[in-house]
Amino acid sequence: MEAAVITAVGIDVSKSKSTVAVRRPGGEIALRPFEVHHTNSDLKKLASTLKKLGGDIRIVMEHTSTYWRPIALTLKEAGFFVSVVNAMLIHDFSDNTIRKLKTDRADALKIANYALTFWDTLPPFNNEEETRLLLKMQSRANERITATATALRNGLIALADQTFPGVNIAFDPNTKNANGHEKWVDFFLRYWHKDCVCQYSMEAFTESYRGWCKRKNYKFRTDTAHKIYLLAQEGVATLPKCESTKMLITQACKSLNAVCEAKQSTQLEIQRLATMLPEYEVVMQMEGAGPITGPALMAEIGDVRRFKNKKALVAFAGIDAPPFQSGAFESKSRHVSKRGSPHLRRTIFIVSNIILTRSNPENAVYCFMDKKRSEGKHYYVYTVAGSAKFLRVYYARVTEFLRSQPSPDAC
Repeated sequence: MEAAVITAVGIDVSKSKSTVAVRRPGGEIALRPFEVHHTNSDLKKLASTLKKLGGDIRIVMEHTSTYWRPIALTLKEAGFFVSVVNAMLIHDFSDNTIRKLKTDRADALKIANYALTFWDTLPPFNNEEETRLLLKMQSRANERITATATALRNGLIALADQTFPGVNIAFDPNTKNANGHEKWVDFFLRYWHKDCVCQYSMEAFTESYRGWCKRKNYKFRTDTAHKIYLLAQEGVATLPKCESTKMLITQACKSLNAVCEAKQSTQLEIQRLATMLPEYEVVMQMEGAGPITGPALMAEIGDVRRFKNKKALVAFAGIDAPPFQSGAFESKSRHVSKRGSPHLRRTIFIVSNIILTRSNPENAVYCFMDKKRSEGKHYYVYTVAGSAKFLRVYYARVTEFLRSQPSPDAC
Protein backbone atom coordinates (compact mmCIF):
# COMPACT_ATOMS: atom_id res chain seq x y z
CA MET A 1 0.00 0.00 0.00
CA GLU A 2 1.42 3.37 -1.03
CA ALA A 3 2.25 5.71 1.87
CA ALA A 4 0.24 8.92 2.10
CA VAL A 5 2.00 12.03 0.85
CA ILE A 6 2.91 14.32 3.75
CA THR A 7 2.41 18.05 3.34
CA ALA A 8 3.54 20.74 5.76
CA VAL A 9 1.76 24.07 5.83
CA GLY A 10 3.62 26.94 7.46
CA ILE A 11 1.66 30.09 8.28
CA ASP A 12 3.33 33.37 9.19
CA VAL A 13 0.64 35.20 11.14
CA SER A 14 0.13 38.94 11.40
CA LYS A 15 -2.75 41.07 12.64
CA SER A 16 -5.21 41.04 9.73
CA LYS A 17 -3.61 38.67 7.23
CA SER A 18 -1.23 35.73 7.06
CA THR A 19 1.25 34.30 4.58
CA VAL A 20 0.91 30.60 3.77
CA ALA A 21 3.67 28.32 2.49
CA VAL A 22 3.18 24.65 1.57
CA ARG A 23 6.14 22.27 1.43
CA ARG A 24 6.80 18.57 1.06
CA PRO A 25 9.90 16.48 1.84
CA GLY A 26 12.89 16.91 -0.45
CA GLY A 27 12.46 20.68 -0.74
CA GLU A 28 9.34 20.41 -2.93
CA ILE A 29 7.16 23.53 -2.90
CA ALA A 30 3.61 22.22 -3.23
CA LEU A 31 2.12 25.72 -3.49
CA ARG A 32 3.88 29.02 -3.93
CA PRO A 33 3.55 31.24 -0.82
CA PHE A 34 0.38 33.31 -0.86
CA GLU A 35 -1.47 35.72 1.42
CA VAL A 36 -4.83 35.16 3.08
CA HIS A 37 -6.86 37.75 4.95
CA HIS A 38 -8.52 36.89 8.26
CA THR A 39 -12.03 37.09 6.86
CA ASN A 40 -14.59 34.32 6.92
CA SER A 41 -14.61 33.96 3.12
CA ASP A 42 -10.79 33.94 2.75
CA LEU A 43 -10.28 31.41 5.55
CA LYS A 44 -12.92 29.04 4.14
CA LYS A 45 -11.27 29.34 0.72
CA LEU A 46 -7.92 28.47 2.33
CA ALA A 47 -9.41 25.36 3.95
CA SER A 48 -10.86 24.30 0.59
CA THR A 49 -7.51 24.86 -1.17
CA LEU A 50 -5.61 22.76 1.37
CA LYS A 51 -8.14 19.91 1.25
CA LYS A 52 -7.55 19.56 -2.49
CA LEU A 53 -3.89 18.70 -1.77
CA GLY A 54 -4.90 15.40 -0.16
CA GLY A 55 -2.61 13.14 1.89
CA ASP A 56 -1.42 13.80 5.44
CA ILE A 57 -1.45 17.56 6.11
CA ARG A 58 -0.12 19.28 9.21
CA ILE A 59 -0.45 23.01 9.73
CA VAL A 60 1.93 24.98 11.93
CA MET A 61 1.85 28.63 12.98
CA GLU A 62 3.49 30.77 15.65
CA HIS A 63 1.78 31.80 18.87
CA THR A 64 1.70 35.51 17.97
CA SER A 65 -0.45 37.51 20.38
CA THR A 66 -4.03 36.42 19.57
CA TYR A 67 -3.67 36.99 15.82
CA TRP A 68 -3.39 33.26 15.14
CA ARG A 69 -6.76 32.39 16.62
CA PRO A 70 -9.10 33.06 13.63
CA ILE A 71 -7.04 30.98 11.24
CA ALA A 72 -6.25 28.20 13.76
CA LEU A 73 -9.88 27.79 14.83
CA THR A 74 -11.19 27.81 11.25
CA LEU A 75 -8.71 25.18 10.05
CA LYS A 76 -9.21 23.02 13.15
CA GLU A 77 -12.99 23.09 12.63
CA ALA A 78 -12.37 22.07 9.01
CA GLY A 79 -10.71 18.88 10.32
CA PHE A 80 -7.02 19.72 9.87
CA PHE A 81 -4.18 18.92 12.28
CA VAL A 82 -3.17 22.34 13.65
CA SER A 83 -0.17 23.06 15.85
CA VAL A 84 0.48 26.46 17.45
CA VAL A 85 4.09 26.70 18.62
CA ASN A 86 6.15 29.17 20.63
CA ALA A 87 7.61 31.85 18.36
CA MET A 88 11.01 31.46 20.06
CA LEU A 89 11.24 27.84 18.86
CA ILE A 90 10.75 28.99 15.27
CA HIS A 91 13.21 31.85 15.73
CA ASP A 92 15.92 29.51 17.01
CA PHE A 93 15.24 26.87 14.36
CA SER A 94 17.86 26.65 11.61
CA ASP A 95 16.60 25.46 8.24
CA ASN A 96 20.11 25.39 6.77
CA THR A 97 19.67 28.45 4.55
CA ILE A 98 22.79 30.50 3.94
CA ARG A 99 21.05 33.76 3.07
CA LYS A 100 19.54 35.73 5.91
CA LEU A 101 16.03 36.58 4.73
CA LYS A 102 13.33 38.35 6.74
CA THR A 103 10.14 38.45 4.73
CA ASP A 104 6.69 37.03 5.41
CA ARG A 105 7.19 34.46 2.63
CA ALA A 106 10.60 33.38 3.91
CA ASP A 107 9.18 33.08 7.45
CA ALA A 108 6.24 30.98 6.23
CA LEU A 109 8.61 28.64 4.37
CA LYS A 110 10.77 28.36 7.48
CA ILE A 111 7.73 27.41 9.57
CA ALA A 112 6.74 24.78 7.00
CA ASN A 113 10.27 23.36 7.15
CA TYR A 114 10.02 23.31 10.95
CA ALA A 115 6.82 21.28 10.59
CA LEU A 116 8.59 18.73 8.37
CA THR A 117 11.56 18.50 10.75
CA PHE A 118 9.46 17.93 13.88
CA TRP A 119 6.58 16.17 12.14
CA ASP A 120 6.12 13.39 14.69
CA THR A 121 6.37 15.59 17.80
CA LEU A 122 4.22 18.57 16.83
CA PRO A 123 1.81 19.35 19.71
CA PRO A 124 -1.82 19.43 18.51
CA PHE A 125 -4.04 22.42 19.16
CA ASN A 126 -7.04 20.97 21.02
CA ASN A 127 -9.88 21.79 23.39
CA GLU A 128 -7.55 21.68 26.39
CA GLU A 129 -5.40 24.31 24.70
CA GLU A 130 -8.49 26.53 24.44
CA THR A 131 -8.90 26.30 28.21
CA ARG A 132 -5.22 27.10 28.72
CA LEU A 133 -5.48 30.12 26.44
CA LEU A 134 -8.55 31.46 28.24
CA LEU A 135 -6.82 30.90 31.59
CA LYS A 136 -3.79 32.84 30.39
CA MET A 137 -5.96 35.72 29.18
CA GLN A 138 -7.88 35.84 32.47
CA SER A 139 -4.67 35.61 34.50
CA ARG A 140 -3.11 38.51 32.62
CA ALA A 141 -6.35 40.47 32.91
CA ASN A 142 -6.13 39.92 36.67
CA GLU A 143 -2.61 41.41 36.64
CA ARG A 144 -3.91 44.53 34.89
CA ILE A 145 -6.97 44.82 37.15
CA THR A 146 -4.81 44.39 40.27
CA ALA A 147 -2.46 47.14 39.08
CA THR A 148 -5.44 49.43 38.42
CA ALA A 149 -6.91 48.67 41.85
CA THR A 150 -3.58 49.49 43.50
CA ALA A 151 -3.36 52.83 41.69
CA LEU A 152 -6.97 53.72 42.58
CA ARG A 153 -6.47 52.65 46.20
CA ASN A 154 -3.36 54.81 46.53
CA GLY A 155 -5.25 57.76 45.07
CA LEU A 156 -8.13 57.24 47.48
CA ILE A 157 -5.75 57.02 50.45
CA ALA A 158 -4.22 60.34 49.36
CA LEU A 159 -7.71 61.88 49.47
CA ALA A 160 -8.47 60.25 52.83
CA ASP A 161 -5.31 61.77 54.28
CA GLN A 162 -6.83 65.19 53.54
CA THR A 163 -10.37 64.61 54.84
CA PHE A 164 -10.23 61.73 57.33
CA PRO A 165 -6.59 60.89 58.17
CA GLY A 166 -6.02 57.25 59.15
CA VAL A 167 -9.45 55.95 58.15
CA ASN A 168 -7.88 53.40 55.81
CA ILE A 169 -5.96 51.73 58.64
CA ALA A 170 -8.87 51.71 61.11
CA PHE A 171 -10.12 48.44 59.61
CA ASP A 172 -8.64 45.03 58.92
CA PRO A 173 -7.41 45.28 55.28
CA ASN A 174 -8.67 41.74 54.61
CA THR A 175 -12.27 42.59 55.55
CA LYS A 176 -14.31 42.54 52.34
CA ASN A 177 -17.94 41.97 51.44
CA ALA A 178 -19.39 39.45 48.98
CA ASN A 179 -18.68 41.78 46.04
CA GLY A 180 -15.01 42.22 46.91
CA HIS A 181 -15.40 45.74 48.33
CA GLU A 182 -12.97 46.66 51.08
CA LYS A 183 -14.80 47.65 54.27
CA TRP A 184 -12.88 50.88 54.76
CA VAL A 185 -13.77 52.04 51.24
CA ASP A 186 -17.50 51.44 51.77
CA PHE A 187 -17.22 53.19 55.15
CA PHE A 188 -15.38 56.15 53.60
CA LEU A 189 -18.06 56.41 50.90
CA ARG A 190 -20.61 57.01 53.69
CA TYR A 191 -18.46 58.93 56.22
CA TRP A 192 -16.31 60.77 53.69
CA HIS A 193 -15.08 63.53 56.02
CA LYS A 194 -14.03 63.46 59.68
CA ASP A 195 -16.80 65.97 60.39
CA CYS A 196 -19.34 63.37 59.21
CA VAL A 197 -18.37 61.51 62.41
CA CYS A 198 -17.63 64.46 64.68
CA GLN A 199 -21.18 65.80 64.24
CA TYR A 200 -22.32 62.91 66.47
CA SER A 201 -21.64 62.12 70.09
CA MET A 202 -19.69 58.87 70.58
CA GLU A 203 -22.88 57.02 71.56
CA ALA A 204 -24.82 58.40 68.60
CA PHE A 205 -22.04 57.55 66.16
CA THR A 206 -21.77 54.04 67.58
CA GLU A 207 -25.46 53.50 66.81
CA SER A 208 -25.08 55.07 63.37
CA TYR A 209 -22.13 52.80 62.64
CA ARG A 210 -24.07 49.77 63.95
CA GLY A 211 -26.89 50.51 61.50
CA TRP A 212 -24.45 50.98 58.62
CA CYS A 213 -22.76 47.64 59.35
CA LYS A 214 -26.14 45.91 59.38
CA ARG A 215 -27.17 47.44 56.03
CA LYS A 216 -23.83 46.58 54.41
CA ASN A 217 -23.54 43.09 55.96
CA TYR A 218 -20.34 43.88 57.84
CA LYS A 219 -19.54 42.67 61.34
CA PHE A 220 -20.10 45.32 64.01
CA ARG A 221 -17.67 45.86 66.89
CA THR A 222 -18.17 48.53 69.56
CA ASP A 223 -14.42 48.98 70.05
CA THR A 224 -14.00 49.67 66.32
CA ALA A 225 -16.70 52.34 66.46
CA HIS A 226 -14.95 54.01 69.42
CA LYS A 227 -11.60 53.79 67.65
CA ILE A 228 -13.02 55.51 64.54
CA TYR A 229 -14.68 58.21 66.64
CA LEU A 230 -11.44 59.06 68.45
CA LEU A 231 -9.60 59.04 65.11
CA ALA A 232 -12.05 61.61 63.76
CA GLN A 233 -11.76 63.76 66.88
CA GLU A 234 -7.95 63.84 66.70
CA GLY A 235 -7.59 64.08 62.91
CA VAL A 236 -6.81 67.31 61.05
CA ALA A 237 -8.59 67.71 57.70
CA THR A 238 -6.99 69.90 55.02
CA LEU A 239 -9.89 69.79 52.57
CA PRO A 240 -13.22 71.41 53.43
CA LYS A 241 -16.43 69.47 53.96
CA CYS A 242 -18.14 70.64 50.78
CA GLU A 243 -19.91 69.18 47.73
CA SER A 244 -16.79 69.35 45.55
CA THR A 245 -14.76 67.32 48.05
CA LYS A 246 -17.63 64.85 48.43
CA MET A 247 -17.78 64.43 44.64
CA LEU A 248 -14.06 63.64 44.45
CA ILE A 249 -14.30 61.01 47.18
CA THR A 250 -17.55 59.48 45.93
CA GLN A 251 -16.16 59.03 42.42
CA ALA A 252 -12.88 57.59 43.75
CA CYS A 253 -14.67 55.12 46.06
CA LYS A 254 -17.08 53.96 43.37
CA SER A 255 -14.27 53.54 40.84
CA LEU A 256 -12.24 51.41 43.26
CA ASN A 257 -15.30 49.32 44.18
CA ALA A 258 -16.09 48.70 40.49
CA VAL A 259 -12.53 47.48 39.87
CA CYS A 260 -12.64 45.29 42.99
CA GLU A 261 -15.85 43.69 41.71
CA ALA A 262 -14.16 43.01 38.36
CA LYS A 263 -11.15 41.58 40.17
CA GLN A 264 -13.30 39.23 42.22
CA SER A 265 -15.27 37.94 39.22
CA THR A 266 -12.03 37.50 37.25
CA GLN A 267 -10.44 35.50 40.04
CA LEU A 268 -13.50 33.26 40.30
CA GLU A 269 -13.27 32.58 36.56
CA ILE A 270 -9.55 31.86 36.91
CA GLN A 271 -10.36 29.22 39.52
CA ARG A 272 -13.07 27.68 37.33
CA LEU A 273 -10.77 27.41 34.32
CA ALA A 274 -7.79 26.17 36.34
CA THR A 275 -9.79 23.30 37.84
CA MET A 276 -10.56 22.08 34.31
CA LEU A 277 -6.87 21.34 33.66
CA PRO A 278 -5.58 17.87 34.51
CA GLU A 279 -2.53 19.07 36.47
CA TYR A 280 -4.53 21.39 38.78
CA GLU A 281 -4.33 19.23 41.92
CA VAL A 282 -0.63 18.48 41.41
CA VAL A 283 0.29 22.15 41.01
CA MET A 284 -1.84 23.35 43.92
CA GLN A 285 -0.09 20.89 46.24
CA MET A 286 3.24 22.63 45.57
CA GLU A 287 4.31 25.13 48.22
CA GLY A 288 4.02 28.69 46.95
CA ALA A 289 1.19 27.87 44.54
CA GLY A 290 -1.81 29.76 45.89
CA PRO A 291 -5.23 30.55 44.39
CA ILE A 292 -3.68 33.18 42.11
CA THR A 293 -0.07 32.03 41.63
CA GLY A 294 -1.01 28.39 40.98
CA PRO A 295 -3.35 29.10 38.05
CA ALA A 296 -0.92 31.78 36.79
CA LEU A 297 1.85 29.16 36.64
CA MET A 298 -0.39 26.77 34.71
CA ALA A 299 -1.50 29.58 32.38
CA GLU A 300 1.98 30.85 31.53
CA ILE A 301 3.70 27.44 31.30
CA GLY A 302 0.88 25.77 29.39
CA ASP A 303 1.17 22.06 28.69
CA VAL A 304 4.57 21.31 30.21
CA ARG A 305 5.01 18.39 27.79
CA ARG A 306 5.75 20.89 25.02
CA PHE A 307 9.18 21.46 26.60
CA LYS A 308 11.71 18.78 25.70
CA ASN A 309 13.35 18.95 29.14
CA LYS A 310 13.46 20.99 32.35
CA LYS A 311 16.21 23.24 30.99
CA ALA A 312 13.91 24.31 28.17
CA LEU A 313 11.26 25.36 30.71
CA VAL A 314 13.81 27.38 32.71
CA ALA A 315 14.96 29.02 29.46
CA PHE A 316 11.34 29.81 28.55
CA ALA A 317 11.01 31.69 31.84
CA GLY A 318 14.14 33.67 30.92
CA ILE A 319 15.97 32.83 34.15
CA ASP A 320 18.67 30.71 32.54
CA ALA A 321 22.23 32.04 32.26
CA PRO A 322 23.54 31.12 28.79
CA PRO A 323 27.30 30.40 28.56
CA PHE A 324 29.50 33.16 27.16
CA GLN A 325 32.71 31.70 25.75
CA SER A 326 35.06 32.55 22.93
CA GLY A 327 38.35 30.75 22.31
CA ALA A 328 40.24 30.44 25.58
CA PHE A 329 37.98 33.01 27.28
CA GLU A 330 35.00 31.89 29.32
CA SER A 331 33.00 34.40 31.35
CA LYS A 332 32.54 33.55 35.03
CA SER A 333 29.88 36.24 35.52
CA ARG A 334 26.68 35.56 33.60
CA HIS A 335 23.29 37.21 33.71
CA VAL A 336 19.87 35.66 33.19
CA SER A 337 18.72 35.82 29.58
CA LYS A 338 15.28 37.42 30.21
CA ARG A 339 14.32 36.10 26.78
CA GLY A 340 11.24 34.24 27.90
CA SER A 341 7.85 35.17 29.29
CA PRO A 342 7.99 38.19 31.64
CA HIS A 343 4.63 37.13 33.06
CA LEU A 344 5.98 33.71 34.05
CA ARG A 345 9.15 35.30 35.40
CA ARG A 346 7.11 37.67 37.58
CA THR A 347 4.92 34.83 38.85
CA ILE A 348 7.82 32.52 39.66
CA PHE A 349 9.58 35.28 41.62
CA ILE A 350 6.41 35.78 43.69
CA VAL A 351 6.30 32.02 44.34
CA SER A 352 9.96 32.00 45.40
CA ASN A 353 9.35 34.85 47.84
CA ILE A 354 6.37 33.02 49.34
CA ILE A 355 8.57 29.95 49.86
CA LEU A 356 11.25 32.11 51.49
CA THR A 357 8.69 33.71 53.80
CA ARG A 358 7.29 30.37 54.94
CA SER A 359 10.80 29.00 55.60
CA ASN A 360 9.72 25.36 55.53
CA PRO A 361 12.88 23.27 56.23
CA GLU A 362 11.27 20.29 54.49
CA ASN A 363 10.84 22.18 51.21
CA ALA A 364 13.65 21.43 48.75
CA VAL A 365 13.39 24.84 47.04
CA TYR A 366 13.60 26.70 50.35
CA CYS A 367 16.60 24.63 51.48
CA PHE A 368 18.32 25.36 48.16
CA MET A 369 17.77 29.14 48.50
CA ASP A 370 18.70 29.12 52.18
CA LYS A 371 21.97 27.36 51.34
CA LYS A 372 22.78 30.00 48.71
CA ARG A 373 21.87 32.75 51.17
CA SER A 374 24.14 31.26 53.87
CA GLU A 375 26.99 31.30 51.33
CA GLY A 376 26.65 35.08 51.19
CA LYS A 377 24.94 35.22 47.80
CA HIS A 378 22.98 38.35 46.89
CA TYR A 379 19.18 38.22 47.33
CA TYR A 380 18.65 38.39 43.56
CA VAL A 381 21.10 35.55 42.96
CA TYR A 382 19.51 33.07 45.37
CA THR A 383 15.99 34.08 44.34
CA VAL A 384 16.75 33.41 40.68
CA ALA A 385 18.45 30.14 41.61
CA GLY A 386 15.42 29.15 43.72
CA SER A 387 13.05 30.07 40.90
CA ALA A 388 14.95 27.84 38.49
CA LYS A 389 14.91 25.05 41.08
CA PHE A 390 11.13 25.42 41.49
CA LEU A 391 10.60 25.16 37.74
CA ARG A 392 12.70 22.00 37.58
CA VAL A 393 10.58 20.48 40.36
CA TYR A 394 7.41 21.66 38.60
CA TYR A 395 8.55 20.08 35.34
CA ALA A 396 9.34 16.75 36.99
CA ARG A 397 6.12 16.47 38.99
CA VAL A 398 3.68 17.73 36.37
CA THR A 399 5.31 15.85 33.50
CA GLU A 400 5.22 12.60 35.44
CA PHE A 401 1.54 13.11 36.22
CA LEU A 402 0.48 14.16 32.70
CA ARG A 403 2.33 11.29 31.05
CA SER A 404 0.33 8.90 33.22
CA GLN A 405 -2.91 10.40 31.88
CA PRO A 406 -4.65 9.73 28.54
CA SER A 407 -3.64 12.17 25.80
CA PRO A 408 -6.18 14.96 25.21
CA ASP A 409 -8.40 14.63 22.16
CA ALA A 410 -6.67 16.30 19.24
CA CYS A 411 -9.80 16.40 17.13
